[in-house]
Amino acid sequence: MSFTAAAIQMCSGVDPERNAASMARLVREAAARGATYVQTPEMTGMLQRNRAAAKEVLRDESNDIIVKTGSALAAELGIFMHVGSTAIALDDGKMANRGFLFGPDGKILNRYDKIHMFDVDLDNGESWRESAAYRPGSEARVLSLPFAEMGFTICYDVRFPQLFRAQAVAGAEVMTVPAAFTKQTGEAHWEILLRARAIENGVFVIAAAQAGLHEDGRETFGHSMIIDPWGKVLASAGPTGEAVILAEIDPAAVKAAHDKIPNLKNGREFSIERIAGEITGGVAA
Repeated sequence: MSFTAAAIQMCSGVDPERNAASMARLVREAAARGATYVQTPEMTGMLQRNRAAAKEVLRDESNDIIVKTGSALAAELGIFMHVGSTAIALDDGKMANRGFLFGPDGKILNRYDKIHMFDVDLDNGESWRESAAYRPGSEARVLSLPFAEMGFTICYDVRFPQLFRAQAVAGAEVMTVPAAFTKQTGEAHWEILLRARAIENGVFVIAAAQAGLHEDGRETFGHSMIIDPWGKVLASAGPTGEAVILAEIDPAAVKAAHDKIPNLKNGREFSIERIAGEITGGVAA
């Protein structure tokens, strides 16, 4: 059963209420264009490098403006509404980088807390320590929807192929990768990583992205994408600014890809041994 998917590209600022209003406007546009599944980027609710300032406006899940707006939009428009992620205040003083999928009745069907924390030092001087403020998730899920089996990841998770493979083996036909990729890493790796995850698992990949120069000074890569199981880019956005991209998703294409290259079935367990070679008479022994 095919469906129309939309990926929403945003340039979220530091005010959750303004971001919620932008999200609502773009989601309504996507639904008006026929989308029945709509995904927003990572950190839809706020991009704020000042952690003290961020914590002043963060709320728990039951009081978060993005969660409330996402639920209301799903019910209003009769769609599957996927808030790619937003920052949620936790009881221990840390935050969760948490995604939500709402059904057409507005109820939460799935939560996903980003598993892999973005702790990196880049060549241009950017340094990020997501683990200093966020509590990582520990559970991956595949959700059975009326139109497809869906798996969930967030941004940096895309660099961990074992997460995608585990969900594909568990039956995922569509993998979601909402993101706020930095400009530097995006230019180097964004498209190739997304296409690789689609190809090696024979799945659709839907990746809504943050894009452009944000209020907090960071710059994100944009180029939201929807990719088919053969690695073809079905839809993409530009490097900056808001956008709504759509593509038709037919799960039958997943079966077709698996029939051609059944690598999920052909995988084998193996052992690995590290060997220290010694050079004797010019020949490794």
